[in-house]
Amino acid sequence: TSAYSSPAKSLGDPGITPLSPSHIVKDSDADEAVEQLFLVVVAIDFGTTSSGYAYSFTKEPECIHVMRRWEGGDPGVSSQKTPTTILLTPERKFHSFGYAARDFYHDLDPTESKHWLYFEKFKMKLHTTGNLTMETDLTAANGKKVKALEIFAYALQFFKEQALKELSDQGGSDFENTEVRWVITVPAIWKQPAKQFMRQAAYKAGMASPDNPEQLIIALEPEAASIYCRKLRLHQMIELSSRAPVNGYSPSDTIGTGFTQGKEHVRRNRQSRTFMVENVIGEIWSELEEGDRYIVVDSGGGTVDMTVHQIRLPEGHLKELYKATGGPYGSLGVDYEFEKLLCKIFGEDFIEQFKIKRPAAWVDLMIAFESRKRAAAPDRTNPLNITLPFSFIDYYKKFRGHSVEHALRKSNVDFVKWSSQGMLRMSPDAMNALFKPTIDQIVQHLSEVFDKPEVTNVKFLFLVGGFAESPLLQQAVQNAFGSRCRVIIPQDVGLTILKGAVLFGLDPAVIKVRRSPLTYGVGVLNRFVEGKHPPEKLLVKDGTRWCTDVFDKFISADQSVALGETVTRSYTPAKPSQLVIVINIYSSEQDGVSFITEPGVKKCGTLRLDLTGTDASVPSRREIKTLMQFGDTEIKAMAVDVATSKSVKVGIDFLNY
Repeated sequence: TSAYSSPAKSLGDPGITPLSPSHIVKDSDADEAVEQLFLVVVAIDFGTTSSGYAYSFTKEPECIHVMRRWEGGDPGVSSQKTPTTILLTPERKFHSFGYAARDFYHDLDPTESKHWLYFEKFKMKLHTTGNLTMETDLTAANGKKVKALEIFAYALQFFKEQALKELSDQGGSDFENTEVRWVITVPAIWKQPAKQFMRQAAYKAGMASPDNPEQLIIALEPEAASIYCRKLRLHQMIELSSRAPVNGYSPSDTIGTGFTQGKEHVRRNRQSRTFMVENVIGEIWSELEEGDRYIVVDSGGGTVDMTVHQIRLPEGHLKELYKATGGPYGSLGVDYEFEKLLCKIFGEDFIEQFKIKRPAAWVDLMIAFESRKRAAAPDRTNPLNITLPFSFIDYYKKFRGHSVEHALRKSNVDFVKWSSQGMLRMSPDAMNALFKPTIDQIVQHLSEVFDKPEVTNVKFLFLVGGFAESPLLQQAVQNAFGSRCRVIIPQDVGLTILKGAVLFGLDPAVIKVRRSPLTYGVGVLNRFVEGKHPPEKLLVKDGTRWCTDVFDKFISADQSVALGETVTRSYTPAKPSQLVIVINIYSSEQDGVSFITEPGVKKCGTLRLDLTGTDASVPSRREIKTLMQFGDTEIKAMAVDVATSKSVKVGIDFLNY
């Protein structure tokens, strides 16, 4: 027998068998939830490296307010977001988030700090964990483990309280959570369990509840970016292809009036946290005709996501042409390369020890690297200096018995030198080399997407997300794809997703057609056909020969699904005397699935329908209708006993099976 027990062999044979040919019903009016009225939409961009929120009142949707400036920003890094870092007390209670968490942790005495739990860049764990559950752990800087769900809930609760406080201060009266529709963004390439995990964390944080799931929307990051790019006017963009790449990357040269005015415009608006979204469909729009295609490349700290959208006029709805793809090629990759370089120079054993023994100093070193990382540019000629924390120099001497300077001389890394001011001097080539592996992966992945048949005739490529600010990435994308499409970077590129997520919360129906990331179906019994079905699947019950474990497909991976589209199938109990029916829902990344026992098929939902308490007038061939509703970022399923109109509903669950 396989890892899954056959549905027919357990639970007193609650098996089902298909009754009718499959059909798809467009069922948009029925069972529509009453639209709730929220006063405000708050979007949270929970990023790998930095996070933030923005909001808009439903009465004035063209004004998007980005959260208050955070205290304690970094030198050389101006940001409307705060680092995604969280600090728990030694008793594992929430202490602080963002800059506050980082600075407090940093100021603790080393003897004390080792008892505090500090987490950073923890969002990637949801992407890299194969079998994510509610029990998955995260490891703090001091090596202690805490449930991931708790950390995520603490972080979301922090943003919830910040946003409600800001709204209350602004309105002069207390703002209730019930008046807010929340939007949380997640990478499109996240698997379903990770998306559901975010929703569970938000419930734990009190943003919404299983009884009121509509209050929270899980939005896909590149989709949000795409919605925002659609609204832009050309003066809010920087177009790479229109300027000569030679001087195009150094702001000291004159770049052309449009760009300079753009910068001026941004400088003036730096103070204001309110962005006007122009309701007229902007000028870029006048160049986009019905059917035009564009790619949004969302490059953040942890992941890079790509979506391909097509415009459907007149309202400018979006249709997804190719399922979201991408991978863990965010700017964190550059940090890993820097860490590898340090290991090469100072020894891996030392770096590992240093991170554990002096975690706050390690954080300092990475902050110093971050601001130099942002200074890297294709045409830079002068070296980049990275200050080594005193405790690094001191601890190295204790650990090795010789100086940092000696290590640099001895290592054969010739493009990193020691400067007498206690700094690592990196040549620009050395810095560019740290970027190369990550940028190469992004370009490689984009090339593969461009080669897909669905992705011909792309007109624009929008580069968004925090990593899109890197001139090295900009140049690489422009060089690779500038001949195929126009490469465009919105200003304020790090806030694109946040603003798009607010627009999405105001009008979730803006994306009309999505691609299903997985194949979904249910496990059924079919009449056994000799020669067609494998003999080991034969099950004989009451003289009827059944083939067990059949995967009856509802929808295929990468199939187009319209918003709210419902797929219906009718089944009948395999045995008329059954008192309960259990319908198991399965998913797979593959398309051609025949049996639920195949590798990669995962159970992700169960519908239990009680058939008792019905009188004799029930027809002998009892019809059980099963409906799955797709197209939203969450998927719902329902089973109805047609004779008694008893029904059960379930949300697809990827965490608890």
